[in-house]
Amino acid sequence: MKIQFLGGAGTVTGSKTVLQVKDVRILVDCGLFVGSKDLRSRNWAEPEVDPSSFTAVALTHAHLDHSGYLPVLVRRGFRGPVYCTPGTRDLCQVLLMECARLMAEDAAYLNEHEKSRHRPALPLFSEAEALAAIDLLRPVPFGQTVEIQAGLTLRFTRAGHLLGSACLHLETPRTRLIFSGDVGRLSDPVWRPPEPLGEADILVLESTCGAYTHPEGDPERQFGETLRRVVGRGGVVLVPASAIGRSQMLLHFLARLRYRGEVPDVPVFLDSPVVVDVAHLYGAHSDDHRLSRSACQNMGRVPHHVSRLDQSRTLSGNRFPMVVFAGGGMLSGGRILHHVKAFGPDDRNAIVLAGYQAPGTRGEALLNGARSLQIHGEDVPIRAEVVPLAGLSAHADCQDLVQWLESLDRPPRHVFVNHGERENSEALRDHLVSRFGWNCTVAHHQGLVTLDETQAWPTPGLSRT
Repeated sequence: MKIQFLGGAGTVTGSKTVLQVKDVRILVDCGLFVGSKDLRSRNWAEPEVDPSSFTAVALTHAHLDHSGYLPVLVRRGFRGPVYCTPGTRDLCQVLLMECARLMAEDAAYLNEHEKSRHRPALPLFSEAEALAAIDLLRPVPFGQTVEIQAGLTLRFTRAGHLLGSACLHLETPRTRLIFSGDVGRLSDPVWRPPEPLGEADILVLESTCGAYTHPEGDPERQFGETLRRVVGRGGVVLVPASAIGRSQMLLHFLARLRYRGEVPDVPVFLDSPVVVDVAHLYGAHSDDHRLSRSACQNMGRVPHHVSRLDQSRTLSGNRFPMVVFAGGGMLSGGRILHHVKAFGPDDRNAIVLAGYQAPGTRGEALLNGARSLQIHGEDVPIRAEVVPLAGLSAHADCQDLVQWLESLDRPPRHVFVNHGERENSEALRDHLVSRFGWNCTVAHHQGLVTLDETQAWPTPGLSRT
């Protein structure tokens, strides 16, 4: 048995982990790299492993840093099934198409204005390639066991991070492996908590927030205060967020704040090339979340949907108080960049950062106090107020992870800590060693570990290929 980390190691993006059992090769997650130029260039590089050699792909959830490379994998020869939960299937149908259309829009803008060193600028994948990847999705209900090949089975349990998000359980006759995916918080206001883990010989564990505890705070109250303050001075509130995810939590907050009369009733726009029937989507997967049917319907009624590019451009020209949600969440691309160029230089406005901001992204730069951003080859001054919403992370922190790990029926033989910046992964490893006395290793990019299932396992070590 071999495990190799081709992404999500030393970074929180590009999640890809290869499990090889004899001649069966499974790719766990298939994500895009986001952030620094060095990371983004990996999306365009030749794959380290021939995509046609994979027996199957298994997705823990639909966020693009876990699913967004699928169209490239298919273009390069992968033809096997992509196992995922029904919720992940439904979200991938939205997010992969949104991503393809936004990348096409970005490339067209760069070519029209000659702002790319590439001639021409091209999207990483097309809508047709996104559709080809979607056709390979094979939904597996939570708790149901699927035999991939003789002696190798797959099962999903809830991870509490997003609609359809899951921990992946893979079993051979000798070994039980769990890939945590992104683990949600135990007390998230929308998502149900992650399910107990059961048994694992090998655990591959995320560490996005492994070094710290989430700050106390009421994000709904803070969002309401921000909206009242900005609208009161005639400003616009920008929320970088994809069509699905943190947007729905904030729209839920907005619906509640409006019902109680605590915020001005200004227009709210969801600027996405894909129009999503949120109430239907959330209603179809009600076991994943805590929201009532009426709460889902109210949330879906809040925004006006902006799908066409010309409508988005008109939106950037408005100068009345409003709230604009637009992808992407880390300001790494998409329509939000045009809105930041339009509204970022005005100190009446605000940019609300509602999720994790990976190092090397414009979102992280804003968090660190940057007052200028490079967008489409231009230096854009940022005078707008920058508002990070406290306590809105969708990732379990160190305390949540430790409490969740106590649900294991017995200690794992080994834990590989991945999907985190190096300091977060190392801090979580050290904490697990101190708290439980487990064998833990921090994964590194392209690191390879070989496990002999017929022998008593020594502490595994990572080697580079």
